[in-house]
Amino acid sequence: MNKQQFAYKLLRARILDGTYGPGYRIVIDQIAREIETSAIPIREALRQLESDGLIQFKPYSGAIVTPINENEYLETLSVLAVIEGYATAISGQHFPLDRIPDLKEINQSMKQALEELDFVSFGKHNRLFHGLTYEYCENKYLVENIRSTWKRLDSIRRAGSAFMPVRAKESVLEHDEIIRLLEQRAAPEKIEAFVREHKLNTVKSFYHQRH
Repeated sequence: MNKQQFAYKLLRARILDGTYGPGYRIVIDQIAREIETSAIPIREALRQLESDGLIQFKPYSGAIVTPINENEYLETLSVLAVIEGYATAISGQHFPLDRIPDLKEINQSMKQALEELDFVSFGKHNRLFHGLTYEYCENKYLVENIRSTWKRLDSIRRAGSAFMPVRAKESVLEHDEIIRLLEQRAAPEKIEAFVREHKLNTVKSFYHQRH
């Protein structure tokens, strides 16, 4: 891994885990000193992060972490609710029962993260959970679109920032119901409706936190 790649991965991780929050100013010389390199690899890494939508260059300020666009976030999450609901419904018809314990284990890790108020870990396990629920979706184009939409979310807000304690607690309980629906091979329309509403509940929660 060269210096530019290392800098990119380091900065991206810090942005997504919330170490560098929205609006945070990144000082090139400071990062260069930290990883013992010249400013050039850092600038190249920042340009790559800019193309990812994670960094903006502002006059007189330089590189800053892209502020959260609330409308864009809510719109993107609403789309995710629709396509993840459909993908999970398709996946549910082929979901191996021997993967149910894996879902339960991930959800248990989310409960543990909630107890520790570790919302970064909570967010990561949430993504793992949903990734597994639609892993057996046979529509590969749909799954590609879900991953693309998740990437768009990453460019809008840091991991875990949508979850507050009340919503996080509700979310893991809703996950228990998703597990039950998959385990019982519920009707596709029932799975789709529940997963869609589960995601939209996060949209509603995020909106109410700010209004």
